[in-house]
Amino acid sequence: MNFFARALAGVALTTSAFMVPASATEITFYYPIAVGGPITKIFDGYVAAFEKQNPDITVKPVYTGSYQDSIVKAMTAARAGNAPDAAVLLSTDMFTLIDAGMVEPIDQLATSSKDKDWLKAFYPAFMANSEADGHIWGVPFQRSTIVQYYSKEAFKKAGIDKAPATWDELVADGKKLTVKDGSGNVTQWGVEIPSSGFPYWLFQALAIQNGADLANQNGTKVNFNGPKVVEAAQFLYDLSNKYAVMPKGIIDWGTTPKDFFQGKTAIMWTTTGNLTNVRKNAPFAFGVAAMPKKAQGGSPTGGGNIYIFKNKDKAKEEAALKLAKFLTSKDMAADWGIQTGYVATRPDAWETDKMKAYVKDFPPAAVARDQLKEAKAELSTHDNQRVTKALDDALQAILASNKPVKQALDRAEQEGTRILRQYQN
Repeated sequence: MNFFARALAGVALTTSAFMVPASATEITFYYPIAVGGPITKIFDGYVAAFEKQNPDITVKPVYTGSYQDSIVKAMTAARAGNAPDAAVLLSTDMFTLIDAGMVEPIDQLATSSKDKDWLKAFYPAFMANSEADGHIWGVPFQRSTIVQYYSKEAFKKAGIDKAPATWDELVADGKKLTVKDGSGNVTQWGVEIPSSGFPYWLFQALAIQNGADLANQNGTKVNFNGPKVVEAAQFLYDLSNKYAVMPKGIIDWGTTPKDFFQGKTAIMWTTTGNLTNVRKNAPFAFGVAAMPKKAQGGSPTGGGNIYIFKNKDKAKEEAALKLAKFLTSKDMAADWGIQTGYVATRPDAWETDKMKAYVKDFPPAAVARDQLKEAKAELSTHDNQRVTKALDDALQAILASNKPVKQALDRAEQEGTRILRQYQN
């Protein structure tokens, strides 16, 4: 097996495996982990493969924790004059990074004809969270949509032969799939929709399905309390408190896959980035399906883009750009999708022999890709952390404290509008 193949297999290799020129440009690359799997080993392999192709560049990969941890660490380092050269951060962090003046427009670094072709290669649904003010600020890397995972074993026992395609079917199937023991205690829920970690994201799927956008395209106004948004939040609440097909209170993002593996829920909504984790760890046959419809189908996109931080050292910026192009090439996008479950971010990645073989062997891998035609940009605004926290707080008040839906969302609307007022001129 050659060096590149071993790197792609996730073998951790170091730069000591080959001679590094004394004049090599060294760059730092931050990355988070939001799904299960040996992500650090995969990144080590990718870095080793990149360095083999670019012996004049060395890369220091730095695992920075969750997405929330990563944006804080990257911005703190930048303010201290020690910014990473490149970083994988949420696509929704774009406005925050622009407003802080920390990142370079990638289209101003990537100016050759080949570079322009590269920037045109990604799915438009992913680029919707990459462009602002006439520039491209991040390139799609570990991107996702939300999908339904379901236990075929549980479905067979309940006499259900396909995943719910509508909200009404989700309720009806959820009732059949919710199982109680002789004492009346639930041993298996019909569905779990996480409400910690990224509650606004999972909820945005419901809002989209009900025909509502949570913000305008330029990130200056929110729609947290419109009638369709209120109806979507009421449905989320009712899944637990009216229809009794989902646990009451807060459902943890991190433990939902474990609940699924252990048979505590028959359906879970989570990122397609968990696909490989589920494939490796589910002790039963499972299926993957697109989101159910109300007024329409659809899911928000999600996940991280690669950003290039401003640097007076142009050699470092150029090296960071080379790394971004390498990691998002069609072959690497295909490999990353196969190894993690994230959606390969460009159509030509799905035409590679490796990806075609993967999809033929494992058709669920194509569900999130096919859902992109109905996908919407993930909620993203200026001062995004604070704005999404306003919505997260409202959702948790509704689910954990039984606060009236309209009242909680009115409060979120007021807070989001107050935060964004300064950006509306």
